[in-house]
Amino acid sequence: MARRVRVGMLTPSCNTVLEPVTSAMVAPIEGVTMHFGRFSVNEISLRDVSVHQFDQPPMLAAARLLADAKVDVIGWNGAAGSWLGYEHEEALIESIRKETGIPATTCLLSLDALLRAHSVERYALISPYTSEVQNAIIANFGSHGYRCVAEEHLGQTDGYSYGETTPEHIAGMLTRVAAPRPQCTMVLCTNMAAAPVVDQVERATDVPVFDGLCATVWGALNTIGYDTSAIKGWGRLFQTTGK
Repeated sequence: MARRVRVGMLTPSCNTVLEPVTSAMVAPIEGVTMHFGRFSVNEISLRDVSVHQFDQPPMLAAARLLADAKVDVIGWNGAAGSWLGYEHEEALIESIRKETGIPATTCLLSLDALLRAHSVERYALISPYTSEVQNAIIANFGSHGYRCVAEEHLGQTDGYSYGETTPEHIAGMLTRVAAPRPQCTMVLCTNMAAAPVVDQVERATDVPVFDGLCATVWGALNTIGYDTSAIKGWGRLFQTTGK
């Protein structure tokens, strides 16, 4: 009998991509299921009102509800840590563990683990965010030794609108930023439907794509020692061996 694994995902309320895509990702794998807890997120900017959407209390309330479903691991599947910083994410997962007794990870920390596993120094970046947010992301990764060699962003603040970006448009962005031959391209926003085109873009560019949504699934499963190599068709990152 296949090992039963329940993966809890903390999800921005405006996100329309994350739930169907992550569920499709694990659907062929017997015994692995995705479960979701939402909290309110609408605007993405560096304004105080936007930043405070990611304060711990609402996120921990959602995590406690996921704990009622006896999930094996909780992943914060949102990209806010990429501009709020590593300390924000490390404090969050420690609080989740204390509140629920369940191991946890985040999009940022999962991406960092992938970058280290692949010895990445040069990356390219796409996002739907404003220039201000994009620059904060680049500075945050730069402080940890990662250099952005190409980037594109859509300049949008409405979180719901990110999910309306077509996979074809995303594939075009990824293809263009791969031109300088970075060691990987990254998608920062778990409400961009990049995951369905990752395989296509990787074949066309021969550059690995680290999509934040996919990375969080990888990170959550690796946190509990689950072999992700059975996840096929969603990018090379799932063949990466975790800690």
